[in-house]
Amino acid sequence: MQTNTSPHPAYSSLVALGDSFTEGMSDLLPDGTYRGWADLLAARMAAVQPGFRYANLAVRGKLIRQIVDEQVEVAAAMQADVVTLVGGLNDTLRPKYDMVMVRDLLTEAVERLAPNCKQLVLMRSPGRQGPVLERFRPRMEALFACVDELAERHGALVVDLYGAPALSDPRLWDVDRLHLTAEGHRRVAEAVWQTLGHPPEDPEWHLPPEATLPPHWVARRVEDARFARRHLLPWIGRRLTGRSSGDGLPPKRPELLPYGTP
Repeated sequence: MQTNTSPHPAYSSLVALGDSFTEGMSDLLPDGTYRGWADLLAARMAAVQPGFRYANLAVRGKLIRQIVDEQVEVAAAMQADVVTLVGGLNDTLRPKYDMVMVRDLLTEAVERLAPNCKQLVLMRSPGRQGPVLERFRPRMEALFACVDELAERHGALVVDLYGAPALSDPRLWDVDRLHLTAEGHRRVAEAVWQTLGHPPEDPEWHLPPEATLPPHWVARRVEDARFARRHLLPWIGRRLTGRSSGDGLPPKRPELLPYGTP
């Protein structure tokens, strides 16, 4: 009998479910597409496992009900070695937030996915320092308590991004203040990589970047005005009209194909 002498676990496939965080916004590539932590993770896993396959069903703006209805059954049918599920955070930002409903749907998702993969991975999502985080912190922490409970019950791994100082640092968030930069996504990929049992490439991924001088007061006010005009007001408009930034968009990578296949 042959044994695996590699320091890397023998995972041959990955399916990622979720919203804009898993789709990869705002890690923008020159061709106008988004990369993100899940693509970075798949590239690393493919480099150590020949024939590695990858699917990414995430679509920006999706609520947990949409993730359950549109992604969970598809992912379960793929029978992948690793499945990552991140959802529910968009729900916490909605005025009519129903924690009981979110808990029930997240439970349904985990119960359907856990028996159909070798390893389910859940996450405590990162939160950017600032007034938005403080306003919604109780909702987020209630969601994460549910994630922890489900992980313990179903043998899932939990990646604690919420507790990582680096990922609350505003410098690792894009100008829209909702999505991580490319460096933020790199650190998330490293966190999941290590949680899956791979040897660390960056043991200090969770530490903030070196200190820099804060921007001048005038520069901050200009940036605040630009943020409100370009990002906050359109976001509020979508919430008021029931629209989503992901309406009509297909999943990022809907089929479980060998990594490198378009």
